[in-house]
Amino acid sequence: MSLLAHQLRFEFKRFVRDPQAVFFSIALPIVFLVIFAAVFGNERLDDSGLKVSTYYVPGIIALGVMSAAFVGLAISVVEQRERGVLKRLRSTPMPPWLYFAGRAGTAVALCLALAVVLTLIGHVLYGVRIPGGTLPGLLLTLAVGTACFTCLGVAISGFIRTANSAPAVTNGIMLPLQMISGIFFPVDQLPELVLDIARVFPAYHLAQGLLDGFDPNGPAAGFGWGHLGVMTAWGAIGLVVALRRFRWEPRA
Repeated sequence: MSLLAHQLRFEFKRFVRDPQAVFFSIALPIVFLVIFAAVFGNERLDDSGLKVSTYYVPGIIALGVMSAAFVGLAISVVEQRERGVLKRLRSTPMPPWLYFAGRAGTAVALCLALAVVLTLIGHVLYGVRIPGGTLPGLLLTLAVGTACFTCLGVAISGFIRTANSAPAVTNGIMLPLQMISGIFFPVDQLPELVLDIARVFPAYHLAQGLLDGFDPNGPAAGFGWGHLGVMTAWGAIGLVVALRRFRWEPRA
């Protein structure tokens, strides 16, 4: 446990000392929330009756989770691998699981902090209701979603050959999924065929699962079991692929 605590402190310090990572993981989602609230106002959506700001807070939280646990993690892992950092770590007495536990723990802490910050900003500036009865489901969805995208981020890193191509590959995968998953605009504005495609992937289920936690008319205690099931399945697939494809040595 002392080694795990040390690794978590190290990963956290490494993150906060990277201004680019801090901006894209924390500052950029906040900027998105402010922009969307300013552009689309705070009227109520026709179908659900939710305020626009209430709809966008969980969506931007989902975007932040994907950015931190998938995009940022994959880019960082590839960069460390190609610089030989992972090879040197593998030659130390540190158990391999400790490295992954440190990365996963940092991602969970970061996503939780981001969710708190965005919720408070939404509450103070736009009157977004802070979840009460749905808080258990919201926290579970956030934890499962972070674990899912962490596994997928490590898995995709095994397919990326160079550090320069990592941002293009990860964002090229994630941005289209975010566009069709109800993060940037309500899903009822999307064609049914597009929604059928979106429902296959975990991005849709994370966004809609978090929305259930902010929706007073959502499922009891905020538990969207279908969303949780799909994310768990994708996380398991990512874990299996990560175990098979992860590399400690540079590919070049």
